[in-house]
Amino acid sequence: MIGDVLTWLNDPAHWRDTLVDKGIATQLLAHITFTLIALGIASAVALPLGLFIGHSGRLKFLVTAANALRALPTVGVLVLLTVIISPHFHGRTDTGFLIPTEIVLVLLAVPPILANTYAGVQNVNPAARDAAAGMGMTGPQVLRKVELPCALPLIFSGLRSATLQVISTATVASYVTLGGLGAFIYDGLQQQDFPEMIGGGVLVALLALLADQLLATAQRYAVSRGVSGRFSKKSVVSPDTDVAQVHQRKVSPV
Repeated sequence: MIGDVLTWLNDPAHWRDTLVDKGIATQLLAHITFTLIALGIASAVALPLGLFIGHSGRLKFLVTAANALRALPTVGVLVLLTVIISPHFHGRTDTGFLIPTEIVLVLLAVPPILANTYAGVQNVNPAARDAAAGMGMTGPQVLRKVELPCALPLIFSGLRSATLQVISTATVASYVTLGGLGAFIYDGLQQQDFPEMIGGGVLVALLALLADQLLATAQRYAVSRGVSGRFSKKSVVSPDTDVAQVHQRKVSPV
């Protein structure tokens, strides 16, 4: 079976569009597009809201309410929204199917981003806030210059979690004929073409791993070394190193 899956993935014919079916490259691009739209909308909503709740301590119930969204049945909500929204769009357009799909994906992406942003700001050391306020910083300045940089590791963690969930769930777009990598899973299941079905799942998993690695790399360079605890090996002093030797290295001879 593994050999059949590799054969299916390496077949150039499966990467090109035909008059009947779209190839892997086109479906991959569609899957990435669905994911980026959902993550963009979810981040625009959840990040500012999480920063506000964490900084002010108000509207905490929204975090709990957002977490409850994870219990919604994805396919059920998608079908319900499609039945309600799609009749309002006529002609050769996918908008009536795209809007319900993006709503479902946004509902899935908001909880981890909102919860982690709130937790990141909430868990900032109070001493750091007091020191910033003692220096004369206003509330927005404390949020921007102290709380946000300290909360970045948890914010990235929530964004990575949301990305993985959205990429894996975006396969439901094929359920309403939008396409994406889920098309290979659904078509393979209907036609009992297991190499195609498994190949589609492998592509989704590989895309998720690649996206997570990209975000991990971005996190490495976006988060301050003082927050992440990541320092150059040259700056780390061994416990066995004599203090006098360290002092000698720092002081150059006159």
